[in-house]
Amino acid sequence: MSQSEHAARGGDRADLETLIAGDLRALSEVSEQIGQVFARANDLRANDFRALRHVAHAETEDRPLTAGQLSVLMGMSQAAVTYLVERMIESGHLRRETDPADRRRVLLHYDEHGMAVARDFFGPLGRRNTAALAEFPDEDLATAHRVLAAIIDAMREHYAWLSAT
Repeated sequence: MSQSEHAARGGDRADLETLIAGDLRALSEVSEQIGQVFARANDLRANDFRALRHVAHAETEDRPLTAGQLSVLMGMSQAAVTYLVERMIESGHLRRETDPADRRRVLLHYDEHGMAVARDFFGPLGRRNTAALAEFPDEDLATAHRVLAAIIDAMREHYAWLSAT
C-alpha cells in the first residue's frame, strides 16, 4: 500500500510502522534468498557468505575486522572462524593484512578475486536498485535513509541489550 493509499484509508502512524516492519522483513528475506544463490554459485557455505557480508560491511564503514571480532559477530568459536577464514583465503575471497596502527593485529579484507566475483554477481542488482530509486526525489531518499538508520540503531541497541542479559 502506498502512502497516498494509506492516507486515503485514514490510516494512522501505527499502521505505517507496521507496514515498514513488514517491508523490512521482506527485504531481509529476499536478501537472504539472493545470498543463498550467490553462495551456491560460488561454492560457499552459508557461514562463508555471512562472514563475507560482515567483512564487506566493516570495510565500507572503514573499520576492518579481526578474526576475533568476526567470531563474536557470527557467534562462532574462534577455532571455527579460523577454519572458515582459511577456506575463504584459499578460495581468494579474503586476505589477511597487518593492522598499520597495531602491528600485532591482523585484519580481514576482501581480496581482489572476491571483489570481482561480488561485483559480477551483485552489479545487476545495484543497477536494478538504481533504476527503482530513480523516480524518487533526493529528499525522499534522505528521509528513507534516516528512517532506516534509526531502525538499524534501535536494532543494534536491542542486540546489545540481548547480549548483556
